[in-house]
Amino acid sequence: MIVDTHAHVVPGTMLEALRGQQRLFPSVRMHDGETPRMEFADGGPGRPIQRRLADLSQRRDWLKQARVDHQLVGGWTDVYGYELPGPEGADWARFYNEHMARDAAALASLTALATVPLQDGALAARVLEEALDAGFKGAMIATQPKGTGGNLDDPSLDPFWELASARQAAIFLHPHYICGDERLAGYDLVNAVGRLADSTIAVARLLFSGHLTRFPGVSLILSHGGGALPYALGRLKRNHAIHPDYAHPGPEFQRLYFDTVLFEPRALRFLCDTVGADKVMLGSDYPFGIGDPDPCNIVDHTPLTADERSAILGDNAMRIFQIDCGCGAA
Repeated sequence: MIVDTHAHVVPGTMLEALRGQQRLFPSVRMHDGETPRMEFADGGPGRPIQRRLADLSQRRDWLKQARVDHQLVGGWTDVYGYELPGPEGADWARFYNEHMARDAAALASLTALATVPLQDGALAARVLEEALDAGFKGAMIATQPKGTGGNLDDPSLDPFWELASARQAAIFLHPHYICGDERLAGYDLVNAVGRLADSTIAVARLLFSGHLTRFPGVSLILSHGGGALPYALGRLKRNHAIHPDYAHPGPEFQRLYFDTVLFEPRALRFLCDTVGADKVMLGSDYPFGIGDPDPCNIVDHTPLTADERSAILGDNAMRIFQIDCGCGAA
């Protein structure tokens, strides 16, 4: 079975519910129109919500065209609501998860990943536990727990990581769109390189803090092939050599998993040589233009053994996310 581990959904049923109940969340506002936009905590309207994020018929057609049998779908980081006050953020995450489950139930080839209120570690732990108990196979989180800013190794998030470790949860990490560098303003550099830098910085902090040793039950999957981390591993090790009080990044790095959204077969081969094909999973970043419209193509054109190919295309994802061949969704 071919499994796409990196895709996004903004449930159509959720948008309809918000249209009918504009006051459901005091700090959330939907700017409706042909392409609606969401606003959180008076932060101004966000980017337009593409129709393909919510349209299940288009997704079904794309899956067939892309030769993908099953797709893991997380939310869209732009509308995670990390800017909201903690309790309202928890309610928003539960609301999002309820509608993610409905979408997944409507298309048997989908498995939903939960959203959690990462702005509050204790509430994030509670919502994650509820989601796992409800049948979700893991969660997708973003790199900046304050919406813009914040660090994943912040001690306030320890309750979330502790629960994820205790439940041996799969956590898919995705960068934010706003990366905090004004030089990214032109040439769509936010998508081209900004997100890679965002992931690299966020995960480097986890490596040097010894986070994955402290929380060994977590399976942490990185989008976009891990950003610059596989290529920069030697430099990270050198940083540890001159700062031996930091955790050694090598053992921590070997705990990570990666998707294939790299577009270059030589890069995928390098990634497999660096981490092992048992740590790599197919990804598309559907439905975005910067994503891979033909995710199997990079696997087809990379020199891989039959076992490596099978692992990347689906075996690893089925193991890590506990997907059965005949399963529907959470």
